[in-house]
Amino acid sequence: MRAGDLLGFAVNSLAAHRARSALMVLAMAIGVAAVVVLTALGEAARSYVVSQFSALGSHLLIVFPGRTETSGTFPGALTGATPRELTLDDALALSRRPAVRRVAPLTIGSATVSWARRSREVAVLGSTSEFVEIRRFVMAQGRFLPSLDPRRAQPVVVLGSLVRNELFGAANAVGEWVRIGERRYRVVGVLASQGQSLGFNTDELVILPVASAQALFNQAGLLRILVEARSREEIAGAKAAVVDVLRTRHEGEQDVTVVTQDALLATFDRILRALTLAVGGIAAISLAVAGILIMNVMLIAVSQRTREIGLLKALGAAPGGIRTIFLTEAVLLSATGAAAGLALGEAGTAVLGKLYPVLSVAAPAWASVAALATALTTGIVFSALPARRAARLDPVVALYRR
Repeated sequence: MRAGDLLGFAVNSLAAHRARSALMVLAMAIGVAAVVVLTALGEAARSYVVSQFSALGSHLLIVFPGRTETSGTFPGALTGATPRELTLDDALALSRRPAVRRVAPLTIGSATVSWARRSREVAVLGSTSEFVEIRRFVMAQGRFLPSLDPRRAQPVVVLGSLVRNELFGAANAVGEWVRIGERRYRVVGVLASQGQSLGFNTDELVILPVASAQALFNQAGLLRILVEARSREEIAGAKAAVVDVLRTRHEGEQDVTVVTQDALLATFDRILRALTLAVGGIAAISLAVAGILIMNVMLIAVSQRTREIGLLKALGAAPGGIRTIFLTEAVLLSATGAAAGLALGEAGTAVLGKLYPVLSVAAPAWASVAALATALTTGIVFSALPARRAARLDPVVALYRR
């Protein structure tokens, strides 16, 4: 049978049973669409995390108090001991190392900020003038914290854009005095809108000099220290310098954890890639279910088309030709279902992109190719048994079977 005749015969056979064919196409389409949409979401999450870490700045090291336990618990969790606190003097000592460009000590708390009759609860971050450079923040008005001795408390504050809008409305904020807790601070600047960063809305921050924040919350220690290396090539040297300086200052004990930005990013990247592959694999199971459906329906079709098969064999069709007919029908069903699934998946990713504009939702090319290949392979593999059974029918018995 010529290729054109074979294709026409398969199309006419499928068209004669529209409902059955439509159900098999729908099952395959749902499986392919699920693979496309779920892998698109996984890749979007990975891209989002990458962009958020990139926004933290470049060549970054993060110093935490306490050494990471090999048990996977928090430092001191097993013994009940409290990790030694990081101090401002630790941060100043790190800033004097040649491989280090900038250092920003951080402390954080929450308090009520008020102006006139307006007030709201905010997150209060304490840091230094170098924090704006490390985090790549942009100022909308005024200036950032002054470059003075970080050990001196100063009554100045920088407001996030949302805090500024809620407190001052259309009024000018720079130069005004606001109350945070029981203390008064003069507004020296307003941050440009930054939006979400690693799940934290920077527009709702207020930033004080680190010594002022420590005095406000009665804290002596730091939450962490951000260290920026001079270049990517010097990250390893900067990390070694940080560990060496703090070990010397902490009586020879290595009681801090230093994490590089690249290490954090690589860890999240591996986790999210694994999750993407896992959810894609789970979705691909539906393609196997669709293949089983094709096999069962085609087995039923063989029993219903025995006279047709007997007639074809009586007219000279070889067993290989009969197998080819059924395999062609399976390929047509799988290809149509895969095409419909790709279209449905692209439509689904477009809808998700509209619903969650912060995520760049788009199916990776490898996922679309893999879904298409899996659909076609599944259709062919699961149609092999029905095609083999049809090819083995005896023509005489098939013609007289009722």
